[in-house]
Amino acid sequence: MSSGWEPVIGLEIHVQLATQTKMFCSCGLSFGEEPNTRTCPVCLGLPGTLPVTNAMAIHYGLMMGLALECEIAPRSIFHRKNYFYPDQAKDYQISQYDMPLCRGGRLGDVRLHRIHLEEDAAKLVHVGESGRIHGSQASIVDYNRGGTPLAEIVTEPDLHSAEDARDWLNLLRVTLRQLGVSDVNMEEGSLRCDANVSVRPAGSEELGTKTELKNMNSFRFLAQGINAEVKRQIALLEGGERVVQETLHYDPAAGRISTLRSKEEAHDYRYFPEPDLVPVVATEEMLQAAREAMPELPAARAERYERDWELPTDAARLLAFEPVWGEYFETAATAAEPGLSRVVANWVVELRGRLGADADPNASAVTPQGLAALARMVVDKATTAGNARKVLELMIAGGGEPGEILEREGLGAMEDGDDLAGVVAKVIGEHPDVAERIRGGNAKAMGALVGPIMKETRGRADGAEVNRLIREQLGV
Repeated sequence: MSSGWEPVIGLEIHVQLATQTKMFCSCGLSFGEEPNTRTCPVCLGLPGTLPVTNAMAIHYGLMMGLALECEIAPRSIFHRKNYFYPDQAKDYQISQYDMPLCRGGRLGDVRLHRIHLEEDAAKLVHVGESGRIHGSQASIVDYNRGGTPLAEIVTEPDLHSAEDARDWLNLLRVTLRQLGVSDVNMEEGSLRCDANVSVRPAGSEELGTKTELKNMNSFRFLAQGINAEVKRQIALLEGGERVVQETLHYDPAAGRISTLRSKEEAHDYRYFPEPDLVPVVATEEMLQAAREAMPELPAARAERYERDWELPTDAARLLAFEPVWGEYFETAATAAEPGLSRVVANWVVELRGRLGADADPNASAVTPQGLAALARMVVDKATTAGNARKVLELMIAGGGEPGEILEREGLGAMEDGDDLAGVVAKVIGEHPDVAERIRGGNAKAMGALVGPIMKETRGRADGAEVNRLIREQLGV
């Protein structure tokens, strides 16, 4: 990528809300059920039907607005967004236009433009070759998804790399999951992301012509798609051509960008207020209920871990962004003695690596108290870090207290310094050529002695003490 250009990226995120029913009718939400079995006259847009706003969707919208530091509108209204397409039986979508529920706000270093509520469209299922009708490809419309409550979160163009966009979207995802407003599952479509991408000369403040990448359904594809589009725009501009404002599709299998349609402007949708819905007025009682429902959010939790538990930033973010692991860490750190929180965090990360990020550590055989005791043994040099990992493996396999496992398996640290000195002398005597290289100034050759010493002591020797004894006995 040319260093003379700066990408400018904004995201539009659609979040399916975890309500029991649809946005404007009493149909239950559906995923993976038989097509068109979760429908009614309202969500099918039959004449004479009247929508009613889902109160829980409003509640979730207020929670998001407060969590993301937005300005909550004292009064917002719904509009009809008119377009002709099979995924909208009414030929319009009920959405919010110039009076959204939430304006402004921020998450991390990225400012938000707005959060508004709307209904989801139906799902189009494109039939393969066997489903072609008179030479044309057929599409089946499944209205189960139509009417599902959506929150659209629109950022300002504050992101400047595909990797920053991917990481910020992950922060938003864990924040919304912690709020409990959505399961934010990209694979099932409850979190969908579009990216507005432009480039400009490095150092310029003027925005370039933007394009919109639609419906990228994984964090990896989001980053790949943005990088591909940035590269395409730079090539156009450096070739003397111009970027056209349009909506694009990224094919991750082929790595190609293709045009879907020219980019619509707001007037193309002929917005007008929805006459069948009353305005949404956020009362103080509604706001208070939203405040009381909010848990501690990941960003605040990470900050607390750094401040109160003195964790490094990376460990704090990892544990804070995975609430189950964060709570497990807090229990273990509380069980340990003061000052051991960093060591405990390292062992929680070790356990997470062995069980898997999606595992529930509380369902494992390793209790938080047991992990805290293991961390204490390593700090006290009752065992080596290597042998502590062997103890952890046995705890995972069958449970038990680390002290008992340590004694039963003979994995405790060597206590008699003379015994270790004798092992070091023996190994040096068996490798005279290595000893000469070390005496000659090749410090890296010490590894050829450390390995056999550790094998001889079954990993019970302290690595730092082994290195000290080697230097002492070789006079280096």
